[in-house]
Amino acid sequence: MKRVIVEYAKLTTDILDMLIDKYPDGYDYGDVISFKNAKGETVKAIEVRTDDTIYLVKISDRLEQTMEDYAEDEDSFDDINDDLDLDDLEDDDDK
Repeated sequence: MKRVIVEYAKLTTDILDMLIDKYPDGYDYGDVISFKNAKGETVKAIEVRTDDTIYLVKISDRLEQTMEDYAEDEDSFDDINDDLDLDDLEDDDDK
């Protein structure tokens, strides 16, 4: 299994979706993994997995805020879709 360390600046929407799915209420101390990188520095990260890859996403204040903002935006988008009545929309071919 491949292990990938991801920094905030390199987050993709797919990884962000996995983070929100796994940690819908945010992460806590027990979710944090600490390890030493190649430079001997201690790195703290949270983990999400796919079938073939383990992503270790470095923790930062910006990561927490991005997760919160993304979850709120996603909820707003879902609310818009729930309010949309497709029967009220006209098809351009019907004009």
